[in-house]
Amino acid sequence: MYFMASDRTQTGIEGLDKALNGGIPSGNLVLLSGGAGTGKSTLCLQYCINGCVKFNEKALFISTEQTPTELLRQAAQYNWPLTDLINKGKLKIEYFDVTKGDEFLKRIDESIDHFKPNRIALDSLTTLADALLISDMSEETAFSMVQIAESVNPIPRTEQIITKTLLYRLIGALKKYHVTTLLTSELPEEGKTLSADGVSEFITDGVILLSYLSVGATELRVLKIRKMRYSVHTKEYLTYDFSSKGLECKLEEQLSI
Repeated sequence: MYFMASDRTQTGIEGLDKALNGGIPSGNLVLLSGGAGTGKSTLCLQYCINGCVKFNEKALFISTEQTPTELLRQAAQYNWPLTDLINKGKLKIEYFDVTKGDEFLKRIDESIDHFKPNRIALDSLTTLADALLISDMSEETAFSMVQIAESVNPIPRTEQIITKTLLYRLIGALKKYHVTTLLTSELPEEGKTLSADGVSEFITDGVILLSYLSVGATELRVLKIRKMRYSVHTKEYLTYDFSSKGLECKLEEQLSI
């Protein structure tokens, strides 16, 4: 299925947009999975800033990993005008301290309702899902879910069922706004799933994997679009790296593995 440009949300990263046949189908929720140091947070922040600068859009960046001060330091590495965009009302940063806060779904709803962004990034889904498990579910609800799960499935599956239910709640809350959204997930090295929870890759619309690849004595950063609903896309691995402008990816530099 081919989409017109108006049906796409461009990341603003040229090679990635080409690999996505013009960008992410608008309204899709896309999982960015990768290990430590692969650039998930940077790609999310760049996606938001590109939306503001290149496409005159409003972007919401929800962080559970980095404080606003830390994000400012990260943006300074690439000369991104983070403070200016915030002051102009183009970019909004919401920091959720998962060790102190609660009612995260309500806070996400309020942020989207009030700010009305054209694109959203959530860094990270892994941390937020864990926080939801602790804070947003009442003990009574959690106990009921455990009883149901254990009556139908072996006990080891109980945690996965609760996690899946929480993720459906979170992703459902985001999907209702029809805003193209990036969500990050930690991916353990040598893991057999495409996310930390082993569930979100099935209920999101797309999955992009970021990883390291050893080729002889050289270690390359590579990304692969594993899934993208409503679109054709490149199936090969693409190399990427970081420059003074941020993450750069060239469609011409594909690897057949």
